[in-house]
Amino acid sequence: MKILVTNDDGIHARGITVLAGELQKLGDVTVVAPDRERSAVGHALTLHHPLRAMEIGSSIFAVDGTPTDCVNLGIHTLLGFKPDIVVSGINRGANLGDDVTYSGTVSAAMEATLMGIPAFAVSLATSGPGDNYQSAAVFAARLAGLIFEKGLPADTFLNVNVPDVAEAELLPPLVTSQGKRRYEGLIIDKIDPRGRKYYWIGNGQQNFRDLEGTDYHAVSRGHISVTPLHLDLTNYESMQLLRKWEFE
Repeated sequence: MKILVTNDDGIHARGITVLAGELQKLGDVTVVAPDRERSAVGHALTLHHPLRAMEIGSSIFAVDGTPTDCVNLGIHTLLGFKPDIVVSGINRGANLGDDVTYSGTVSAAMEATLMGIPAFAVSLATSGPGDNYQSAAVFAARLAGLIFEKGLPADTFLNVNVPDVAEAELLPPLVTSQGKRRYEGLIIDKIDPRGRKYYWIGNGQQNFRDLEGTDYHAVSRGHISVTPLHLDLTNYESMQLLRKWEFE
């Protein structure tokens, strides 16, 4: 198996190191990741300045761009071959519910899917530095093997969230839907020592609706969450309604 690994926490993050090490048991691993943290950049692609990639180890490349840039460079230039699978992570912190739209980790898997390559994103659901990356990496390797064997449905990639507990304490994986976040109080405003106002986006709290069957519901109870996502964002239920509108 030939595996491309990336992330949005940066090339030196603990999660990507542990993940790559575990995936090496399955085949050839190439790491192409941002040279610094690029969390919450979403599906951003660098178009207005050139990118640079530096090989900092054997089959390990640091790129001064986004996770989406890394997948593009890796597949089209740096690897010299088409990978069998792309694995993005292990992200420090969960990527649940509506937050997947912001996530560079999830967007990297999406980019690979756009190129016709099976992919999944994996995150450690922790509010701190994270203690159990190895547990998440073991599951990621198991999932990569399953995907290599069975494939994925067309236009589908997976978003995986693993509770930050020891492997023996993890409850069985559940296939879940994308949850919903409550969007209250996400802007924090303060005054700096010079009397000027500044703002922090995000209050550090999850604030998800605890809906049965969702990713948050599963992870908050100790289960690994596996959510199938797809590329088509069309709201088909709304199409019939909109067709009744008089646009002219």
